[in-house]
Amino acid sequence: MNQAVDEYISNARQWRQEMEQLRMILLDCGLTEHWKWSKPCYAFQNNNIVVIQGFKQYLAVLFFKGVLLKDPDEVLVKTGENTQVGRQIRFADLNDIIEKEPVLRAFVKEAVEVERAGLKVDALKNTSLEFPEEFQQKLDEIPALKKAFSALTPGRQRAYNIYFSTPKQSGTRASRIEKCIQQILDGKGLNDR
Repeated sequence: MNQAVDEYISNARQWRQEMEQLRMILLDCGLTEHWKWSKPCYAFQNNNIVVIQGFKQYLAVLFFKGVLLKDPDEVLVKTGENTQVGRQIRFADLNDIIEKEPVLRAFVKEAVEVERAGLKVDALKNTSLEFPEEFQQKLDEIPALKKAFSALTPGRQRAYNIYFSTPKQSGTRASRIEKCIQQILDGKGLNDR
């Protein structure tokens, strides 16, 4: 057990019992407990398998390579329209965790087998990104920006592209782009500090 996870759970205002139950299940599955991304994270042979995530309406276990898991009953949830790999199993309360424990254990076992087999997920290539014209214009005008953006990971590039493309008004898109130029030049993702 990890001391940072102990503190996190003991200080939790919500989901304390549920997190403790999930923790016991995951440790009993032979996973190693770590503290990453300010969350309890569980690994097999230093490969991240799951992370516990608390939200207002539910508690979840996110499988890092969830897309590779067989899910005939459609228990796993894709967390967003742009999510490619991770999948969650969500819980409403302690009884829900107890009820779904066999399913959770089966997913953990399969996720460990995915790691043992060395399976990788082929993420979408960033070549399919269509930039808003305001951002494409900046990339054309500022070679250093184009170089810095190309050096970002595909996930960071997608995050910026979604953020820049979402507004309907050109002025809002341009404003978002301007605010992010220095961050891109610094080699940081949209949510990096």
